[in-house]
Amino acid sequence: MKKNLAIIGASYLQLPLIQKAKEMGYCTHVFAWAVGDVGEKEADFFYPISIIERESILNVCRNLHLSGICSIASDLAVITVNYVANALNLPCNNPESTLKSTNKHLMRLAFEKAGDPSPHSYLVDSQTDITTIPISFPAIVKPTDRSGSRGICKVLSPDQLAPAVSSALRESLEKKALIEEFAEGKEYSVEHISYQGSHTFLALTEKYTTGAPHFIETGHREPAQVSDSLLLRIQQVVEHALDTLEIQNGASHAEIKIDDQGNIRIIEIGARMGGDCIGSHLVQFSTGYDFVKMVIQVACGQAPDFTPVNSPMEVESVFILSQEDLDTFYRLQATHPEDILYIADLHPEKIGQTTDSSNRAGCYIRKAHPLHL
Repeated sequence: MKKNLAIIGASYLQLPLIQKAKEMGYCTHVFAWAVGDVGEKEADFFYPISIIERESILNVCRNLHLSGICSIASDLAVITVNYVANALNLPCNNPESTLKSTNKHLMRLAFEKAGDPSPHSYLVDSQTDITTIPISFPAIVKPTDRSGSRGICKVLSPDQLAPAVSSALRESLEKKALIEEFAEGKEYSVEHISYQGSHTFLALTEKYTTGAPHFIETGHREPAQVSDSLLLRIQQVVEHALDTLEIQNGASHAEIKIDDQGNIRIIEIGARMGGDCIGSHLVQFSTGYDFVKMVIQVACGQAPDFTPVNSPMEVESVFILSQEDLDTFYRLQATHPEDILYIADLHPEKIGQTTDSSNRAGCYIRKAHPLHL
């Protein structure tokens, strides 16, 4: 008799999770708004319910005799996953942790109280007189409750502040935004798996973005090339912050910046696997660990399996935003197809239309040339 696993979301980002669950012998019950995504067809059972309709999903799940419920790469899905899991007494994080890990304002407050290094910020809404906020420039404006670079903008002067706040408020589900100090330095992300409160570091990823004003991610590299001493400090800082957010079970994705003096600042932490193929593919290619399998195991109350499934290698993901990016991909595909490890999504019709991480024209993973410190 097959075990039942609920999965929240059906986009291509969830496809590796659905496929891995089926490979592990689970019957997959997938919930998402019906828009023709790949997960709708891949699922054993698909339910056309929006991922934010928690009560409706819970009502269905009550009759499924679930072993677990999970999702990857979606903050919105995390809210529903933990809501349903708590109601059904399945492994998850507590409601307070869910709030702190999905709302950037509550996260900042938690970090400040616990002494975790992160930028200072101010909460604003449509009624706030932003001229009274004592912020220095440059500054960052972002919605409190979105991911994927939606609504994020770097502002260089006071006259740019109001338009940036308006944009962030439009993107925010709760219609609130943060104005925060700009953290200098290189960008990295940190992947962990947690089980019953114990955190295990998996990978450090160097991030590449379009830069100001919107910081849309253009690629990632694993493993990031840092010294052993710096890597140890990163792990210590992030794991302390995971405890601050009360993240006990499942994947986590921390975004940090490190300046020229080696100061580490936490930009944000999600209680879920990193998107953009970081958790679903880069971690396994670069470490040998089956991160997706671990997420399912923890969601079902099992300790994660750290048995390597492949030899580690240096890899990078590349996102397609322009015609030049697309031409580079086709050229590599024609001349060195062995270097392309995975093609996640290709939508050439979106060339030139990218406004955030959700509408880039494609992504692929390739072997990276070795770098040395």
